[in-house]
Amino acid sequence: MKIAKFTVVILLSVCCASISSAQTVDEILSSYYENTGGLDAWKKLQGIKIKAKFNQGGVEIPLEIVQLKDGRQYTSFTVQGQTLKQGVFDGSSLWSTNFATMKAEKSDDESTANAKLDANDFPDALFDYKTKGYTVELTGKETFDGAETFKIKLVREPRTIDGVKTDDIIYYFFDTEAMVPIGQEQEIKQGPAKGQVSQTKMSDYQEIGGLYFPFSLTQGLKGGQLQPLVIESIEVNPTVAESDFAFPN
Repeated sequence: MKIAKFTVVILLSVCCASISSAQTVDEILSSYYENTGGLDAWKKLQGIKIKAKFNQGGVEIPLEIVQLKDGRQYTSFTVQGQTLKQGVFDGSSLWSTNFATMKAEKSDDESTANAKLDANDFPDALFDYKTKGYTVELTGKETFDGAETFKIKLVREPRTIDGVKTDDIIYYFFDTEAMVPIGQEQEIKQGPAKGQVSQTKMSDYQEIGGLYFPFSLTQGLKGGQLQPLVIESIEVNPTVAESDFAFPN
């Protein structure tokens, strides 16, 4: 009987710990969205347009990123007066400019299917995660870029990589004081950097249209040199044309 009671106590402790962890994650996310403008304001956001620049071999390259609530998005670069687009998704098809031929090419079915999954993640993957069927877990505290953070594990729908269903996991690092994400990490699953971890650092949150966005971003491989992205402006609810996403004839 004592053994049975002891087992019940263990089970109850495990269940309570799981519930507490889930509540803690939701509290962190709730604080994040409230601290950056309020949940209702984020729900009303229809899209963003980011104008930025990065340095490539000593040359500053301007770029424009558009992300819309309905899943449409594109990134455009201006190089030597020529505008090239990458990752253009119109809601059903995906295409990019081939830098070797300088011509637009439609992506394969696998990449397009993954893009359709990514289209669910506006304004970010954590937003309304339960409705999307994602799971989150607070894995503990960790020092990230010199700051104490809550480390949150997000598991999204599996992506298909080279014909194989692959787990899709992103780790977020939330500053324990400001309750905003200051970092993100994810294992790279294909390409030359396969097996390495991509890392993004974010800071300098500024208010635009009642919402707060990070204006300082650096991206690259964890443990390596990160590429700074200088954000010049962010426009909320931008006006875009259908032609901005159309595949060139």
